[in-house]
Amino acid sequence: MSTAPRPLTARERARIEFTRDIKEAARRQLAEHGAAGISLRGVARDIGLVSASALYRYFPGRDALLTALIADSYTSLGNAADAAAALDAEPPAGGDHLGRWVAVCHAVRDWALAHPHEYALIHGSPVPGYTAPEDTVEPGTRVPFLIGALFARAAQDGAYRPLDRLPVPADAHRALVPLLGRLPEGIPDDLVVAGLTAWTYLFGAVSFEAFGHRANVVADPQAYFDHEVRRLGVLLGLGPSVADGGRPSGPGA
Repeated sequence: MSTAPRPLTARERARIEFTRDIKEAARRQLAEHGAAGISLRGVARDIGLVSASALYRYFPGRDALLTALIADSYTSLGNAADAAAALDAEPPAGGDHLGRWVAVCHAVRDWALAHPHEYALIHGSPVPGYTAPEDTVEPGTRVPFLIGALFARAAQDGAYRPLDRLPVPADAHRALVPLLGRLPEGIPDDLVVAGLTAWTYLFGAVSFEAFGHRANVVADPQAYFDHEVRRLGVLLGLGPSVADGGRPSGPGA
């Protein structure tokens, strides 16, 4: 028999609220000064403390606070992508695998544009003097593994039809060993490459826009992004094949 969770004590609630205040102040510093400008002393000033000593009971140093912000950002981005993929729901008749891919791409882009400083923290330049610990690996790999799951679902449904199945040479296979060790056995190399390519392309495209590299190049970023991610999805095998006489469905097709 399940039991209701134990109510939090006043001290536990206060700790949660104060931790939230610390993180919010750190995010303000992130927006104003960048990740390298975050300091516990500055956070303490922001929330009205005379010294930073009280913060050390919550975060033992700047790196621990950065790690918490990074994990939170990855988690928020992963939640947005998961909601868009809706892999727990049954797809429409025939399985709209391309539609799910496009939805995930737009969710990632929308999150990045709505949270530019957090996106720069996790997908921008490394923070000098900081090395991300293992705590960030699980939240940081949610989106790439979700993209892999989209391709695996398409293959399971018999709907993975890449336009050109180039063989994966032995040296490229060996290069994938670190990733293959984290995947179930038996996944074809070309399916792994497709998912890895999709992940790399998606964040490359989003970063180009988020960091201003497409300014004065693309007049309507959202419309162009929608087209290019649909195009990539078809090229990588998530859309109707040319041999089937099919074409992508949905707006912008």
